[in-house]
Amino acid sequence: MDPDRIADVTRRSFIGGIGVSAAAQTLNAAPAGKKVKIGIVGGGFGSSFQWHMHPNCSFTAVCDIRPDRLQRLSEAYRCSNTYKNYREFLKHPELDAVGVFTPLPLHVWMDIEAMKAGKHVISAVPAGMAVEELERLLESVQSTGLKYMMAETSYYRPEIITCREWAREGRFGTIFYSEAEYHHEGLLPLMYDDRGFPTWRHGLPPMHYPTHSTGMVVPVTGERLVEMQAVGWGDGHEILQTNEYKNPFWNTTAFFKTSGGHSSRISVFWHVAAGGTERGHFYGDRLSYIMARPERSPNTVIQISKNGKTVIDSNGYPEGDVKIEAYKQPDHMERLPESLRVRSGHGGLHTFIAARICQRDP
Repeated sequence: MDPDRIADVTRRSFIGGIGVSAAAQTLNAAPAGKKVKIGIVGGGFGSSFQWHMHPNCSFTAVCDIRPDRLQRLSEAYRCSNTYKNYREFLKHPELDAVGVFTPLPLHVWMDIEAMKAGKHVISAVPAGMAVEELERLLESVQSTGLKYMMAETSYYRPEIITCREWAREGRFGTIFYSEAEYHHEGLLPLMYDDRGFPTWRHGLPPMHYPTHSTGMVVPVTGERLVEMQAVGWGDGHEILQTNEYKNPFWNTTAFFKTSGGHSSRISVFWHVAAGGTERGHFYGDRLSYIMARPERSPNTVIQISKNGKTVIDSNGYPEGDVKIEAYKQPDHMERLPESLRVRSGHGGLHTFIAARICQRDP
């Protein structure tokens, strides 16, 4: 594919067509006043949400080729309409939207088939594997007029909800630098199935799974990531020599330029002697926010202030001193319907994704 065409899709057409963050798209899959009728395919990760508990959602059908996972879906969502065949599932008469929570290489194909059948789509991350298939996904959204939402949990982290709002209010001033990191040691068991065969995770390139990090940076800064240089590290492990992706790296660190001309560092590590984390921090010229680290340093807010307030001089420079304080981060659960204020996956974020289908952004 022509490099200019790739750049056009990734930097303008794709992001511009779906939105600054696909996670930020409200599905709104039913007319006002009516319940969203949703069905889920994929009984592993897909069984860990709370769609059926939302007052504006009606759970109508489930699908998986594995009997055990199909049963898990049926029990989790109290749904008796079960399918092993995806195409038959899409024909279910009461289905406004489909949740695709299958292995990553199947996402785009299943998304497009659902839209061909007239269904809105929410999909597990990442959206796809390659620019070419993301082009097809975008074309399907544009041609059908249906909505696509990527279920990125990081968008709904309490810290990110707070930082998004503070950024809109101008409290950061200019966010000229941001960082985000996703560290996930212990993935080897997931790289093989119960027969010992490689799964789609076998040797997956770290930067094919960046959304837990980009899902923090892009929504807070409001800027797209348009240029990138990256450095990877690997140790010659058998998995790094035999995977179908031809990926030699366990870990990758990337440095991005944003559409606003600012900088951002993102790291994705599969093999690291450190606590697992999904965290970000945002440096502004008036205020900065640093998320808690696994070793238990707290969420921290750093602000240039005078007598506890941001005061700007005639040249636009903040007056006062730098003040560093631990920040007691609210969980924002009060923004959810009462029925969804329960414990859920990814640190309580699944309920926010379930809520997003039928209401405005929390």
